[in-house]
Amino acid sequence: MSTGTESAVVARGLTRRFGPFTAVDHLDLSIARGEVMGFIGPNGAGKSTTIRMFCGLLTPSSGNATVAGFEVGSQSQAVREHIGYMSQKFSLYGDLTVRENLRFFGGIYHVPQHELPERMAFALSMAALKGQEDALVNTLAGGWKQRLALGCAILHRPPVLFLDEPTSGVEPAARRMFWDLIHDLASTGVTILVSTHYMDEAEYCNRIALIDRGKLVAMGSPGELRAHGLGGDLLEVACSPLGAALKVLTGAPGVVEAAIFGDKLHVVVAADGLTIDTLSVFLTQHGIQTGPTRKVLPSLEDVFVRLVSHAQDMRNVA
Repeated sequence: MSTGTESAVVARGLTRRFGPFTAVDHLDLSIARGEVMGFIGPNGAGKSTTIRMFCGLLTPSSGNATVAGFEVGSQSQAVREHIGYMSQKFSLYGDLTVRENLRFFGGIYHVPQHELPERMAFALSMAALKGQEDALVNTLAGGWKQRLALGCAILHRPPVLFLDEPTSGVEPAARRMFWDLIHDLASTGVTILVSTHYMDEAEYCNRIALIDRGKLVAMGSPGELRAHGLGGDLLEVACSPLGAALKVLTGAPGVVEAAIFGDKLHVVVAADGLTIDTLSVFLTQHGIQTGPTRKVLPSLEDVFVRLVSHAQDMRNVA
């Protein structure tokens, strides 16, 4: 990640409505040059709509955004010339060869003819497809297809990349290799916004923006979100019966949240709430048999579920 403070993508009050439905609701976001920003949220949260506005494919209903220095509403053509984009669905032509796809997208992106062979060679090397130039794309495995799609998206050397769930349906090993490519690009100063529903992939991002129902719920590094996103300490307690223990703890003083996690309970307690020792005592007093209790480091999935649940609770109160 670049250490500079220059922002390659900036959104201020970015909003998109479809009739009475608000898909993106006054979004404020800033992504630094060379940063890998993860875009996380439930299905229908507004991730794809936001990315399409950043790409100049949708006009904002209100607010504004700039990408690579260009305003997405009034300078959409210039925006599209300075970005690379991978959609959720595989976007290459399966009945063309690897070489033919690269040549086609080189033309679409107006890559100068004298530079195209070098650009194609780089894309082939990056995608580890040297020697497969004449293979039909339909014959490639999913991971190879996605790497080729990424190679096509950067033929014109864009300073900003938008990747909309690029590894959906790709096997884990291929997903990890794809993320290595993403970080290689970021190390050269390319700014990357990538949406994903894989929590393990979010760990690879410099920062994460969590969006729910069009609103930004939280933003920070994976470490920051794990440390502060739950609003308390996470305790893991072995106890029986689990259902009765969950009922006892739900709404108990100082308990932020309790949930069954495998054969144990995960309990989030406020700073002035139950501790490792007092939690066991509290459950025992209510007829629950307890075993070992320990403080655990929350996963991003724990944080994600908690923050989305909290956002929904706040909407219900309002």
